[in-house]
Amino acid sequence: MQVFVVNSIVVLIVVMIHYEILFRLTRLLPRLHGPHRYRIVAGVFGALAAHALEIWVFAVAYHFMHHADGWGRLSGNFDGSLMDCGYFSFTVFTTLGFGDIEPLGELRYLTGIESLTGLVMITWSASFLFVEMQRHWNPR
Repeated sequence: MQVFVVNSIVVLIVVMIHYEILFRLTRLLPRLHGPHRYRIVAGVFGALAAHALEIWVFAVAYHFMHHADGWGRLSGNFDGSLMDCGYFSFTVFTTLGFGDIEPLGELRYLTGIESLTGLVMITWSASFLFVEMQRHWNPR
């Protein structure tokens, strides 16, 4: 039950971060001066920043779980550092999954939910940017 609660809290934090950043970008982008393409580039960088922050939220959770008793661990090409947790989180969030680090125990459930969450967040960003681009494209 603790694993479910912790995983749910991590996903809730990530979804709220994503929502807040996209909401703020929605308000900010129309106020930026210059060509629309610059606003799109600002939107892309905002989305990338959101994803990076979200990945680090998962990385901190992995780091905590790895070093706490009874949560599982990460093994393989892994030294227990926060940086290695960040690397692992980047590969899981993007569903790239190199396979050089393997989750064991209860920690495995967070990797599954991170992959699903990453897919949804990336899709959400793509949809947001598509709508933003459609606002100013000429229908020729």
